[in-house]
Amino acid sequence: MDMETKVLDRNAEWFGVSTETLMENAGRAVAEEAKKLPYKKWLVLCGTGNNGGDGYVAARYIKNAVIIYAGKPKTTLARKNYRRARAMGIPLLPYNKEILEEEIKKCDGIIDALLGVGVKGELREPYREMVEVVNNASKYVISVDVPSGMGGNLFVKADKIVTFHFVKKGMEEICNDIVVADIGIPEEAEKYVGAGDMLYYPRPKRDAHKGDNGIVAVIGGGPYTGAPAMAAMAALRSGCDLVYVCVPSRVWSVVASFAPELIVKEMDGDHFSPRNIEEIEDIVERADTILVGPGMGKNEESMEACRMLIKKYMDRKYFVIDADAISAVKDMEFNENVIITPHAGEFRKLTGISLPEDVEGRKEILMEEAKRRNATILLKGPTDIISDGERVKMNIVHNEAMTVGGTGDVLAGIASCMLSKKIAPFHSACMAAFVNGMAGNMAYEDYGHGMVAGDIIDYIPDVIESYAP
Repeated sequence: MDMETKVLDRNAEWFGVSTETLMENAGRAVAEEAKKLPYKKWLVLCGTGNNGGDGYVAARYIKNAVIIYAGKPKTTLARKNYRRARAMGIPLLPYNKEILEEEIKKCDGIIDALLGVGVKGELREPYREMVEVVNNASKYVISVDVPSGMGGNLFVKADKIVTFHFVKKGMEEICNDIVVADIGIPEEAEKYVGAGDMLYYPRPKRDAHKGDNGIVAVIGGGPYTGAPAMAAMAALRSGCDLVYVCVPSRVWSVVASFAPELIVKEMDGDHFSPRNIEEIEDIVERADTILVGPGMGKNEESMEACRMLIKKYMDRKYFVIDADAISAVKDMEFNENVIITPHAGEFRKLTGISLPEDVEGRKEILMEEAKRRNATILLKGPTDIISDGERVKMNIVHNEAMTVGGTGDVLAGIASCMLSKKIAPFHSACMAAFVNGMAGNMAYEDYGHGMVAGDIIDYIPDVIESYAP
């Protein structure tokens, strides 16, 4: 829930509404709820983060308020609103227990803006002590966004919660009076993929070892050589540690010549077949994610090999099913660890359904099919649509030159990398659509309509560096 809120806030900024505006609107909404009540003087308790920032704003709008802060603000916006409250002459007092107990006696109500959704586990000092004092006071309490400490054994017992955008899980079990305030988060922030979705990307740790950041196995090739190589390079450029490419012997030398960074495994024969599964078993066991399909072709033996591979490893590995492999799985159900990446034609082969042109119609069908198959589907098109059967998002980050061949292979490679980092399939698919589109836009700035899929791969690290946390 914490991450969902952060994603929404950052996507709101991506779509033109600043976090500063959201904080201003949040604080004003809290103040408006306070003014509806028969209490005149309010004690506002502010934490060091942006939840505290909401409290400083609320105090400004209430005016007849005293602020006690748990510590000096740590975020830029909280500091800015701390200074604004001081400039307006609102009393700001540093926390100690005696001061808090004394100010509680003087106030009519308390506003809890200590801790937001980002706090996990049990409360630490001084928050633990502050919450205990508040709970022992016989005063009306409004909590901002969530009661401080919610989810732990000790939390603020709020009489009213003013929350933002949606009711957080578990909130209705601890409070009967919940107001969901509209603070100006644009509809697009929830409907569309944006920079906020990149918050799920895990930055590599300084003490990480080879393989800790993800291992991908790409299985394909035979009739075509570029597709598995581009997918593999896209996965590498997205930040995974190792990529193995398993291709038939007839194209092994060609694929191996694409880049020295690729570890290319030669499979016996001229196409992927059931007898190859045992040959690549050691690689599949080592990998976190298996990408199957790029450049594979439609040989019936290859179709059967895809089904056998997925059934054998479905419970232990993540899968991205792309290109010709999509036709192979039309009668299969999965276990949530799968992303399927069709365009409209491939979706018809997968489901037998011809999609309508309108986006809303496509969304409804996509959600139904994703739920039925227990998989995440990333439908490629003028507007990409991503659904896991429960949630749906769209992506409009791309350009007209991205109709060039190979962009789908790049997308599949990025998605495979994200999955290998143990990012949930739905979020991996959303991130892949965003990264692919942004890298494509950067490449378009330099190459225009002469852009090729390999150019997109070169810009993937720039996108991740710019937008990952």
